[in-house]
Amino acid sequence: MKKPQNLSLQEQLLKSGLSNDAKLKQVKAEKRKQTKLERNNGVEIVDEVKLSAEQMRQQQVERDRELNRQRKLAEEQKALGAQIKQIVEMNRIAQDPNGLAYNFTDDSKVKTLYVAEKVREALINGRAGIAKVDGHYEIVPAEVARKVQARDAASIVVLNEATQDVSAADDPYAEFQIPDDLMW
Repeated sequence: MKKPQNLSLQEQLLKSGLSNDAKLKQVKAEKRKQTKLERNNGVEIVDEVKLSAEQMRQQQVERDRELNRQRKLAEEQKALGAQIKQIVEMNRIAQDPNGLAYNFTDDSKVKTLYVAEKVREALINGRAGIAKVDGHYEIVPAEVARKVQARDAASIVVLNEATQDVSAADDPYAEFQIPDDLMW
């Protein structure tokens, strides 16, 4: 039995006379042009895909950076809050439930703390302040209140300006009392 010849379609057409060398060369040239165009188009598509993927990656990197920045900021705020709480807890002045009332405002609401007379005078004269920590109020010395205020100004609710008491020896009117009902 004779083996069939495996001739390409071009060779078979040439052999049968349906095609000639000129047409064959023309078809090959067109085929090369077509594959070259497909390669170029494929490269452009690949480049667009690569550019799109690169843009997506850059956007993801930016989002990750922003999230990391927000996390770091939140951690710093938490650490700052813990520092403030510790400073206030270590330096707080005790309140006296049977003492005098000291009224102050916080967020346009009048609040009251009951304190000893000396503590009340210290609050009025600026030698002490009131700090708000975790929703409750603590009385702290003025130096501590300034430290807390440097870290977070919103934590200090009351810190009056320090007044200097005029000594009785220097005040020529020290022996004269001003009546409470005096109207100017």
